[in-house]
Amino acid sequence: MAMFVPAEPGPPAEVTTWHRTVGGAESNVACHVAALGLRSAWVSAVGDDAFGTAVTAAVASFGVDVSRVAVDQDRPTGLYVKERDASGSPVRYYRRGSAASGMGPALLDELPLDEVRVVHTSGITPALSDSCLALMDRLVHRPRDFTLSFDLNWRPRLWADRDPSVLRDLAAAADVVFVGADEAKLVWGVEEPGQIRALLPEPATLVVKQGAEGATLVEGDAELCQPALKVDVVEPVGAGDAFAAGFLQATLAGWAPRARLRAGHLRAATALRTHHDVGPSLPPEYVSAMLHASEAEWADAYVTGDLS
Repeated sequence: MAMFVPAEPGPPAEVTTWHRTVGGAESNVACHVAALGLRSAWVSAVGDDAFGTAVTAAVASFGVDVSRVAVDQDRPTGLYVKERDASGSPVRYYRRGSAASGMGPALLDELPLDEVRVVHTSGITPALSDSCLALMDRLVHRPRDFTLSFDLNWRPRLWADRDPSVLRDLAAAADVVFVGADEAKLVWGVEEPGQIRALLPEPATLVVKQGAEGATLVEGDAELCQPALKVDVVEPVGAGDAFAAGFLQATLAGWAPRARLRAGHLRAATALRTHHDVGPSLPPEYVSAMLHASEAEWADAYVTGDLS
C-alpha cells in the first residue's frame, strides 16, 4: 500500500505536510528477505494509478520480483496513514474496495508454487474480502512441497464486520506461525507461549513475539526464549515483519534455534530505528558478532541511532 507519515512534528490533526512511502506486511517481509540476500517475490494487486506504480517500483527497488503483481483497472491502490509515536504509532487504513481486496483463489493457478521454498502469508489478507478469504483457504489446504509461513498480524478494524474465528484454522494449517502475545490475548484470550501452543498444536514451528521482552520459539516439546536486543526505538510499526524475515532466512539456512531467534531480533532492529517499514541493514560484521555473542554480551548490547 501507499503509506503516508508526517513530515513535520506536531499532532497529526495539525500536520499539513506528509511524506509518501510504501508499506504492507507481506511486501515488507519480501523486501527484508531480499535485503538479506535471498530471492523473493511479492504477489498482490495494485490499482492503475500513481500510487500503484509507486508501490510496485518501491518494492522492486529492494530486489523483489514484482512480475506477479496485477494491475486492477477498476479498483484503487490501498493506502494507510501512520502517525508518529515511538510507543506504538497509530495506523489508519483505507483499503475497503482496494485492488488487493479483489484477489481470489484463481490467482493460485497462475503461480509457480513448485519453484518456491517458503510462502509467507498473514491474517490481513483474509480480512480484506470474501474472495481473499477463499484465496487463503485454498492456499493453506492445498497439497504443498513448500513451507507455509503465517503471521497473525491482527488488525481489529479490518475484522469489524467479519468473523475472526477463521484465523485459528488458517494458522493451524501453516508450518511456521508468528503471533504476538498481545495479539493472541485479543483474538484468542491467551498470551503465554504454552497457552498459545495448546491452542495451536498443529504447526511444526510456533514463534511468540513478546515485544521488548523477546520472542519464544516452540518446536515439538522444546521451548526457547531469546530476549530482544535493546534498541533506541524510533517507532515499532514494521518490526514484526522484519523479525519474520530474519527468522525465515535463518531457518532456510538451517541455523540452530537460538540463532534463528537472534536473526529475527537483529532484523527487527533495522525497522525499529526508522519511520519506514523497511530500514537500512545493520553492518554485517555487527550481525555476525551478535549471532555468536554470549548471553551476557547480547544482554549488554544496545542498538542506537535514528536511521530515518
